[in-house]
Amino acid sequence: MNKYVLIIDDEPRNIFALVAVLKARKYPCLTAASASEGLEILRSRKDIGIVLMDMMMPEMDGYEAVAHIRKEQTIANTPVIAVTAQAMVGDREKCIDAGVDAYIAKPIDVDVLVSLLKQYYKN
Repeated sequence: MNKYVLIIDDEPRNIFALVAVLKARKYPCLTAASASEGLEILRSRKDIGIVLMDMMMPEMDGYEAVAHIRKEQTIANTPVIAVTAQAMVGDREKCIDAGVDAYIAKPIDVDVLVSLLKQYYKN
């Protein structure tokens, strides 16, 4: 069974672009427009192989969402890649400290993203 890449991002254009890039490379995708929606998908499905998490979202940001993921035994081991426009000194470390497995800054370098997926994606 192919596992899905779950994209959690509140910006529809980011979701559209990521889905287009990933589907072209044969990665099946699911999307969520908020962290709470993404958590519900992650909790209710057993076919999520990795999460691409926008770290800056309204209501619940990616940092809080990752904390929820890491606390819940059934989903705690799901790989999470932080996808964020925050690219200042220290932002990568802040994301890693929050519990993500890897970090990629926007605008996304597709080659870097694919390399990270090859490393962390559980299919």
